[in-house]
Amino acid sequence: MQPTFKTDETFRGSFDYANSPAAIQRFPFPFPEDRYMYSVNIEPHGAGPAGSVTEHPFDIDEHYIGECRERALVLARDPGRCMALPHMMQAQWDTLELMMASLVAAYPAHFTLTRDGARWTWENRLLGLRQDFVFGDAATLPCAPLEYITRQNQGDWVLMDHRQDNLFMDAGMVTTQADWSLDFDLGMSFSEWHGPVPLAHELGIFDRALKYLLHLRVGAPVRRLNWTMTIHPRLDTSPERYPEWGADRASVTRENAGGLVHLRVELQTLFRLPRSNAIGFGVRCYLISLQELATVPKWAARLHRVLRTLPEELVDYKGITRYRQAAIGWLAQYDDGRALGAGTAPG
Repeated sequence: MQPTFKTDETFRGSFDYANSPAAIQRFPFPFPEDRYMYSVNIEPHGAGPAGSVTEHPFDIDEHYIGECRERALVLARDPGRCMALPHMMQAQWDTLELMMASLVAAYPAHFTLTRDGARWTWENRLLGLRQDFVFGDAATLPCAPLEYITRQNQGDWVLMDHRQDNLFMDAGMVTTQADWSLDFDLGMSFSEWHGPVPLAHELGIFDRALKYLLHLRVGAPVRRLNWTMTIHPRLDTSPERYPEWGADRASVTRENAGGLVHLRVELQTLFRLPRSNAIGFGVRCYLISLQELATVPKWAARLHRVLRTLPEELVDYKGITRYRQAAIGWLAQYDDGRALGAGTAPG
């Protein structure tokens, strides 16, 4: 089923954003139990149920046009949100081919790719784009391959180079991140990049994750969910723009938390790329307000319990200290203490 695309959404200013009932039902709710602890929780990124966010390798939903417009606004103010070290050009072309081929296979009504040897023609009917180019010749595109195709896809994308039995973040398009900086992290190793995460290092989670990813195979991508919370449906919560969003957290009360507080879930996907042997790391962000979440009673009750029992180290790391109690208070009206079924399905 193809989504109905909204054309006038904004992720700043007036925040003209909402999820349709269909988008709420397919939201990737991340809590299968009443308590949460950080974990690797990696699984194969195979085709999920029809209509789900995991049905296709890259999910395009009703917010596509607004999110692409938001990315363009961020890049116009700060072109450094897309960066690549010189040795990552082959990985950029890997990314372009992977995304183009995946979007065409999943959404043929909106995307077309015609190949004649190295001469390719790409059409994106949703954004009104058509581009003839020579695969492997960056001069035939209006910008670098990584920037060109990720401007037309939802979610951030990081390229990790595999060398010295480690992974290094050496390129990326990062405009929807949850309070971390590509400019600061560029060139870091896997463990350095994840250094700020509390508790996980002591549990050996990142050591196990790195060992697993170093053996990731071409054609066998994997995925996991991560989450945090955001005030307003704001995609750009970067350190570079902290003065624009940091004060929002002080505006939340128990009365207005339903409209202001948004659960922010990341569908994280990892692909081994065939030519460069790099790993592409997708971070696709989904936003839902507590009011919208509460239309699924099980989710509202479970989120209430998760927030109430969340370890203080994670409360601090996720930046929700100032409004956590307000969110708990607002969600309490939906939690009567009944037993909730395991799993994340709405019913």
